[in-house]
Amino acid sequence: MRFYAKLSSVLLGLFTALPLMAQSGVPATGAAVLEGMRSAFGGRWYTTLTFVQKTTLRRPDGSDTVQTWYESLRHTPERGTVLRIDVAPLSAGNGSLSTWDSTYAVRGGTLAATRPTGNPFLPFIESVYLQPVERTVREVAPLKIDLAKVRADTWEGRRAWVVGAAAGDSVSPQFWVDVERQVVVRMVVESAPGRPPLDIHLLGYVRVGEGWLATKIEMYTGGVKRQGEDYTDWKAGGSLAPELFEAWAWRRGEHWSREKGN
Repeated sequence: MRFYAKLSSVLLGLFTALPLMAQSGVPATGAAVLEGMRSAFGGRWYTTLTFVQKTTLRRPDGSDTVQTWYESLRHTPERGTVLRIDVAPLSAGNGSLSTWDSTYAVRGGTLAATRPTGNPFLPFIESVYLQPVERTVREVAPLKIDLAKVRADTWEGRRAWVVGAAAGDSVSPQFWVDVERQVVVRMVVESAPGRPPLDIHLLGYVRVGEGWLATKIEMYTGGVKRQGEDYTDWKAGGSLAPELFEAWAWRRGEHWSREKGN
């Protein structure tokens, strides 16, 4: 009896010493959530992606304008993830290149402006799956998400981890991860100074290569949808020329969309 009593005491001590992940099923930190996303795919995520995007933008007067964007994404260990956006028509030479911390605006095929802010999607939809978690933590730091806050919730009827905000908080910077698929389904990030945050919903997930792709994006500020995105003609894992991701080489070479008569 003394042996079993001592064994029970030892087991109880071990259980109480276990991290939060083991006791409640909730990851202890946002970094642990990001590591879970990375390890779920073991480096098998696609490193290149192209798709056509129908972009619906809400004007200040409440009317909508619709544009076609051709998007090219590539991840390399050296540069991380780079996103190129060409705004139709391609002959105009207008678009942008974005990394996690910088954006390069191109007009008429020439670099027109450089901004010290990047695309907040890139660490979550691509880089997290292909690089050490420490690097991803650095890349999401400008978003000011409190990685010490993690809770369980549901999104569209599915279990989710929420990083950065308590229940009922819809304005603090945060991201939501589908527990089963290990993909981000919602993000709340800062928008323009003095304006409500941008509430981004990533919807319509489909399997692409060894990973997933959200094929419909909705962005809200103050409860009003400001931008909608619908993806078609996606292709993952293809070969993309390095020059495609250099602003100085914007018009060089053949753009992949020309194969479809563009």
